[in-house]
Amino acid sequence: MKSKALKLKSALSILAGLAVGTGLVTLSGSKPAGAAQAANRKEAVRPQLRTLDRIPGGKARNIVYILVDDHRYDAMGFMNHPFLETPNLDYLAKNGIHYTNACVTTALCSPSRASVLTGLYAHRHGVVDNNNPVPEGTVYFPQYLQKAGYRTGFVGKWHMGGDSDAPQPGFDYWVSFRGQGTYLPSRNGLNVNGKRVPQKGYITDELTDYALGWLDEQKDDQPFFLYLSHKAVHADFVPAERHQGRYKDKIFTPPVTQANTEENYAGKPMWVKNQRNSWHGVDFPYHSDLNVGEYYKRYCETLLAVDDSVGRVIEYLRKRKMLDSTLIMFMGDNGFMFGEHGLIDKRAAYEESMKVPLLAHCPDLFKGGTQVKEPVANIDVAPTLLEAAGLRAPEGMDGRSFLAHSQGKATEPLRDYLLYEYYWERNFPQTPTMHALRGSRWKYIRYHGIWDTDELYDLQADPKERKNLIREPQHQQLVRNLNRQLFETLDQTHGMHIPLLPDRGGQQNLRRRGGSRPADFPPQLLREKDGKN
Repeated sequence: MKSKALKLKSALSILAGLAVGTGLVTLSGSKPAGAAQAANRKEAVRPQLRTLDRIPGGKARNIVYILVDDHRYDAMGFMNHPFLETPNLDYLAKNGIHYTNACVTTALCSPSRASVLTGLYAHRHGVVDNNNPVPEGTVYFPQYLQKAGYRTGFVGKWHMGGDSDAPQPGFDYWVSFRGQGTYLPSRNGLNVNGKRVPQKGYITDELTDYALGWLDEQKDDQPFFLYLSHKAVHADFVPAERHQGRYKDKIFTPPVTQANTEENYAGKPMWVKNQRNSWHGVDFPYHSDLNVGEYYKRYCETLLAVDDSVGRVIEYLRKRKMLDSTLIMFMGDNGFMFGEHGLIDKRAAYEESMKVPLLAHCPDLFKGGTQVKEPVANIDVAPTLLEAAGLRAPEGMDGRSFLAHSQGKATEPLRDYLLYEYYWERNFPQTPTMHALRGSRWKYIRYHGIWDTDELYDLQADPKERKNLIREPQHQQLVRNLNRQLFETLDQTHGMHIPLLPDRGGQQNLRRRGGSRPADFPPQLLREKDGKN
């Protein structure tokens, strides 16, 4: 048992520390097919740092944005979870707004976090893996808040740029750590305003201490913006001592799509079944004998300290009589799969990977106990928080403010479909490049660079995404329409390129001998010798 534990620990250490510096090179994509498409293409305007126009009647509101790593959309008590207790997140949902279809545009830590800070798709901000920093000169939305008179603080995981934890533009106060950081004290410690200091305790609690300490220094005559960015619940999951073993006797029920059955894989792409026996699959998880059920229970235990942190923030604001007027926004940077479709981790365009929890609380702004069912995304955070601060978002952001939708004042939908993108990583070659459109009902997924099949799902009839409709005759016009819309969206946002990165670091590309067999080619691609079906 000891050797297995050491093997798992080693595998997860590789997972946490694989990030290495890379450069970004792009290859030109296909050109627009016609003059009309070219005429509709947006200019590549990147947001420029300037003083933003104020919205008439807008208020410079205090804002606390809390970001959690790898937090599934359904890992909260009020989501009818069988055992997880999150009373403080439940409080935010009950007295605030729950965005039931919140998604990320790339289900990977650094690209998603860069999209939060910039309001841009990954193909525009240039961070497409966990190794590259945001290109120099990129503007983060807290920089606009600074110019508008806000005091700004960042506490927690930055992660973009390998091991750098140096203070970044847009923040007056800075507390961070290198790479993924550690749950328990380590020699690397923390970077506090450019100075190395020891990490003294459990990371979730310590980050909250720093955050509340900074809030305590803020004066009533100047608005503040706090970005509390937790390491939790990134693997390897280490619960706080007070929470260890809380759920050890609970039962983990594997997702129905985990079983290696014909029903689950009929019509699915080959890469999905093949990934079962890989670093990101249930047959060889992290190249170890990891028990996914026990892993999930440890994940839930680690999340408990995050809920405690949210409770401390709520209580602090309540004591200062600021709870009703301060906007608290809570979000996950991407989802996490625990066996769905035979996969673990993230990156894929399936719901458990790209959907995230998103909660907002501010009684002065909107009615509590509200649900917003329209798809919103990480790229929408920047324009939404700027509007909440009484500022007009700058030209060039891909995201759109959903504040009016939160207040029930919207006169038109935010969007018909949300664009999703993920670019193949040589370090983790199991998952292909993909683009997807995700609407309230339909999801279309297109894969790039592999000999396989695409996917179409009816999320209302098939929320677990078990039946691929891509070949159904009655949906062929829909598939053509969505394919056209996908490329129009990419073209209009200057996404018609595939990033090419230099080879750096090792590959997690092994398979287990005796594991699940490779997938068969999709039947629609098979022919007899005479070319007939």
